[in-house]
Amino acid sequence: MPKTSARLLALLSLLQARRDWPGALLAERLDVSPRTVRRDVDRLRELGYPIVTFKGPDGGYRLDAGSELPPLLFDDEQAVALAVALQIAMTSGAGIAEGAARALQTVRQVMPARLRRRIDTMQVTAVERPTARQDPPIDSGVLMTLGAAVHAHEELRFDYALTSPPDSGASSSVEPGGLGPVPPRRVQPHHLVTWGGRWYLVAWDLDRDDWRTFRADRITPRTPTGPRFTPRDLPAANVAAFVTARFQGSDGADGSGGWSCRGEVILGLPASVVSRYTRDGVVEELGPDRCRLVLGSWSWPGLAAAIGRFDADIEVVGPDELRTAFAHLSRRYARAAGGHPAGLSPAEGPPEGTPPES
Repeated sequence: MPKTSARLLALLSLLQARRDWPGALLAERLDVSPRTVRRDVDRLRELGYPIVTFKGPDGGYRLDAGSELPPLLFDDEQAVALAVALQIAMTSGAGIAEGAARALQTVRQVMPARLRRRIDTMQVTAVERPTARQDPPIDSGVLMTLGAAVHAHEELRFDYALTSPPDSGASSSVEPGGLGPVPPRRVQPHHLVTWGGRWYLVAWDLDRDDWRTFRADRITPRTPTGPRFTPRDLPAANVAAFVTARFQGSDGADGSGGWSCRGEVILGLPASVVSRYTRDGVVEELGPDRCRLVLGSWSWPGLAAAIGRFDADIEVVGPDELRTAFAHLSRRYARAAGGHPAGLSPAEGPPEGTPPES
């Protein structure tokens, strides 16, 4: 029989691994008698672990939730995973950076030396994509409110700012053109997700009768929450496919999850050069200094602009919408350079059928 201290740790580890443990099964796993299991459970209760007893033919024990957080037991893999997750949480923008840093320090202090060495040599740094403006940190209370509404399937009302509020507090939504305050949004929250370093709420907008994706840093929740609702099915296989499709300019209803605009060109550059700067495109080598590029975007002008960033000759293979977008951008760039092609008015707008840019 193992020593009492080792047996208590083994018992605690088992109780954390699943919800209910029949007493006979615990005794078998620990190679002790049911009476010894009962005594060890009493010792853990004295240490602050809320272990409850359940009745029945397979009566046993359950580690319940308590008012205070007792000491926890992690195996090596769990401890390393927790430390890595806490490092990532410090740069998540969820307003929990300080708490995550303190939790990481606490976990590290109680780790054995062999695990501390693993953690110290595995420092994780999350590098955010540079943006024109640094997003303010999100109040963790807002995330908790949104997450609770999602979990409880309760309708939510909130003010939604047209621009990100300053760090000092949320700004109220105002109609474009100064027409006055915007009424609160009423939604059925579906998922709280992260994308590109930002938090978003995926919800069914009750007033617009459609799915919407809201930036969490622009949301100021109102209380109380509304009535419960039966969740709707997303028009996609899952929330990841839905959000990906929305940011690629489609609704995801077809299940493809691809860009709404996709074109093909031939570039006067080696495939090895183009592939380094193309995340989701397909690059095919055609020669030492030529390659084929198939790329997608949310709009045809956006696709043409993305391809135009390569300093090389471009041959459009198709479709015609991409050729039209290149012609539109050529006129726009000519005007920006201080002139315009002969026979074209400086005030000429985009060609008919070209999707608007945003």
